[in-house]
Amino acid sequence: MSKIVLATFGSLGDLHPMIALGLELKKRGHDVTIAAMEFYREKIELTGLGFAPMAPHMDPEEDVAADLMDADNGTEMILRHLIMPSLPQMYEDITAAIDGADLLVTGEVVYAAKSVAEKTGVPWVSTTLAPISLFSSYDPPIPPPAPWFENLRFMPALFHKLVFSAAKLRTSAWLEDYKKFRRGLGLSEDHDPIFSGKYSELLHLIMFSRVIGEPQPDWPASAVQTGFCFYDGQADMGQMPEGLEDFLDAGEPPIVFTLGSAAVMDPRNFFTESIAAAKKLRRRAIMLYGIYNEPPTGLNEDIVGFGYAPFSTLFPRAACVVHQAGVGTTGQVLRAGVPHLIMPYGHDQPDNAARCRRAGVAEIITRENYNADIAAETLGKILGDARYADKAREIAEVVRSEHGTTAACDEIEKALKTGSQPLK
Repeated sequence: MSKIVLATFGSLGDLHPMIALGLELKKRGHDVTIAAMEFYREKIELTGLGFAPMAPHMDPEEDVAADLMDADNGTEMILRHLIMPSLPQMYEDITAAIDGADLLVTGEVVYAAKSVAEKTGVPWVSTTLAPISLFSSYDPPIPPPAPWFENLRFMPALFHKLVFSAAKLRTSAWLEDYKKFRRGLGLSEDHDPIFSGKYSELLHLIMFSRVIGEPQPDWPASAVQTGFCFYDGQADMGQMPEGLEDFLDAGEPPIVFTLGSAAVMDPRNFFTESIAAAKKLRRRAIMLYGIYNEPPTGLNEDIVGFGYAPFSTLFPRAACVVHQAGVGTTGQVLRAGVPHLIMPYGHDQPDNAARCRRAGVAEIITRENYNADIAAETLGKILGDARYADKAREIAEVVRSEHGTTAACDEIEKALKTGSQPLK
């Protein structure tokens, strides 16, 4: 039995893949602890996995402000003003969590990870959950503030390398806290954790399906693509809420409207406009309005609302899912085999949305343009054209065949056997 620590920061879209890995590794006989913000302690402990606190700490009910989800500045707010100042405490927390550990596996913005690996010698595995994080010049992502950039994807790789070079220059000012942190540990500050320096040389797990991003020549040499790793709250919130099964059984498949676990903290008028759109279409609908929000007005016997429902159970019974394109939600809809209508916020969401549209399973409405009339018109197009549903079913077969959690844990066990972490 090996002791493995999985460290992650973010929304349920970041936490759930780590829980999926943790439960599978525990089933294989390993001792697994998840290091995360204190808010997730009860959720993680209900799964039977170990918990260790890791800074920064947030209470999503109070701290997920609109500016963190903003398409223009949200990423900078999180990285520059939340993650970077927390690095010394994050380092201390991870160091404490890996005492006696055989392996450390980290999520996307756990920027203290490389420093921990260098100072302790504990083998380290890094992960990516969404294509945008790989910054591939051969499969360029859509920057959150510039959805129009999709029109430039045809440009050669050299063009996109220049774009990324400009992005590195722009974000170089964000690294002052990181450089100070590294100097304090006696480590070289000539290291960029945002772009090329975030990958483990031992193993980098790419935990999304090839249907939204295939391997590219400029992925790190240690990369292994596994597919999505799914967990849907089976141990804590995996039961369908009372009344939902009865509603699903009572008529045609409904349209499901959701904003995941983070964007739902700042829904604006999404649910009221969505209710109006469903009424215009005379379609049954379900609003997943969030466990911390009040039910929206306008619900009736055909348009119902719930704070939460397990996506893996609900989505396959939907006619279409309207969502924000967080990668966790996106993966669940792709696996369910139903079409999407997407209203992205920031971070990886515009890029995930564009990839689903290029795959032929989705359409997009910007957050600024989302209203009942446009939503009803676009949903009518999606529901009236069988090609969306046909393509969605075809893609679902690929996603299900990848068995991402099993594949990722196989690679983690290989890394355990390697026995040493190259540090360069």
